[in-house]
Amino acid sequence: MAEVEIKAVSKAFGKTQALSDLSLTIGDGEFVALLGPTGAGKTTALRLIAGLEQPDSGSIRIDGRDVTGDAPADRDVAFVFQQYSLYPHLTVFENMAFALRAPTRRVPEAEIRAKVQEVARLLHIETKLDNKATQLSGGQMQRVAIGRALVRSPSIYLMDEPLSSLDAKLRGELRLELKRIQVDLGATILYVTHDQTEAMTMASRIGVIESGRLMQIGSPREIYENPINAHVAARLGQPVINLLPAALFGGAPAGAETIGARTEHLTIARNGGDVSATVKRVEHLGDQSHLHLDLAGRPVVTLADPEAGFGAGDVVSLRLNKPLFFDAKGWRVAA
Repeated sequence: MAEVEIKAVSKAFGKTQALSDLSLTIGDGEFVALLGPTGAGKTTALRLIAGLEQPDSGSIRIDGRDVTGDAPADRDVAFVFQQYSLYPHLTVFENMAFALRAPTRRVPEAEIRAKVQEVARLLHIETKLDNKATQLSGGQMQRVAIGRALVRSPSIYLMDEPLSSLDAKLRGELRLELKRIQVDLGATILYVTHDQTEAMTMASRIGVIESGRLMQIGSPREIYENPINAHVAARLGQPVINLLPAALFGGAPAGAETIGARTEHLTIARNGGDVSATVKRVEHLGDQSHLHLDLAGRPVVTLADPEAGFGAGDVVSLRLNKPLFFDAKGWRVAA
């Protein structure tokens, strides 16, 4: 594994600026996630590191070596795509061994077999090695696609939303397995996703990216608790943070135009709060409920104990507890 450094990289496709002045370092053995919506520039960043695209400016270094102008084959990276991209006529073993049998590698067959079997055990597909790819379930095919990269032992693994096409149960299972494997192997991973749960549960650091710009990078807890602006605050948290006019509540600091209230920032009671709101709808989720409220004509969503017995039409009181504050442009204001 190796450190990867992206320095002041920009890339445009025609009049569309995909990335602007991106600087990011992925440490040796680190799991970094780029989190952002479709079109934010996440996949472009991966393709630039892999050498599938060339930057308009800036540089990319892997293990201290400038690879900006190098061909993909000379960069020692492994790419896991969103779609499985398996060879359907080959077995699971042959799909996973394919890269190791390339003429440029010349890995001994005994070593190939040992490596494939080891990775297959890590991914719990060791009983499927003789199956054709077409005989597998979607989750098994994605494990094979991940395994095909893992057998390589490259400097860095680049993963482009590899779990997004799976159902919720499989995504949860593979999140745990992928993180376990990364820790066991000490692998360096740059993982892009639009799913905040994937980013928060797997990554040691999260970079929030929007419109080609890296807005903030830090640990999941840092990004969640101390977002630099309202956009970053809205990327993490379920339900999404409530952004409300500061005038609705008293005590906002100078320059604050917007209050950001997550569920832990709101205390709900029958009475005795700072402001009153009306319950519009209740979503029962088992151990907790989503309350959809109307606060002076503005929607607010928060969590409540199902035992509280709130129902549509109830009037409740809300009290703020150390919320976040933002100025007129959305930047954080100190409390």
